[in-house]
Amino acid sequence: MPRLLIVDDEERIRSLIRKYALFEHYEVDEASNGLEAIEAVKKNDYACIIMDIMMPECDGYTAVKKIKEFKDIPVIMLSAKGEEMDRIHGFELGIDDYVVKPFSVQELMMRISALLKRTQQNMQEVYTYKGLSINFSARIVTIDGERCHLSPKEYDFLVYLVQNEGRVLTREQCISNVWGYDFFGDDRTLDTHVKTLRKNLKEYAGCIVTVRGVGYRFEKA
Repeated sequence: MPRLLIVDDEERIRSLIRKYALFEHYEVDEASNGLEAIEAVKKNDYACIIMDIMMPECDGYTAVKKIKEFKDIPVIMLSAKGEEMDRIHGFELGIDDYVVKPFSVQELMMRISALLKRTQQNMQEVYTYKGLSINFSARIVTIDGERCHLSPKEYDFLVYLVQNEGRVLTREQCISNVWGYDFFGDDRTLDTHVKTLRKNLKEYAGCIVTVRGVGYRFEKA
């Protein structure tokens, strides 16, 4: 079940949203301010965050900015503010939707459902693990927002591993699927690409696991 994080300093609002979310078969966590939200996101994976703006200790805008630095999670902002500039500021930070208080919780549930459907469609185009992001349609790999410059074969090999995440791929499978059945090189070509790919992936090098005597596997470190 998708897991939601509800962030609002008003317990009444959190409780109301939680009631409807549980009825819609979501798992739910709560936070009363931005600092609690940031800590919760560090520990858990969420399908969507419902974030209030005006909160003590750490407001919603600041929390979203911090969260987006290390995880790309869909965000719906809640606010008593309805001015255009407030909405623009939120969208500039990367939020996905904006709901002005007072609001219909039923409408909020519909917005969450629609947002999650769009997110699932986008996941087919972009793979994200912590700071590592692979945009399949653009053939771009970034680490913490910085472009990772891979050779075409390094990119193809990485994508092949990611698309088979958790599976052990033999050396023969890697060579035939990345270089093609008519490849006339030798195993050292694969070894060289693994070495340079790991170097380019920096702190994510450990995601490419060597299965001695068999091949390779991509797994989240």
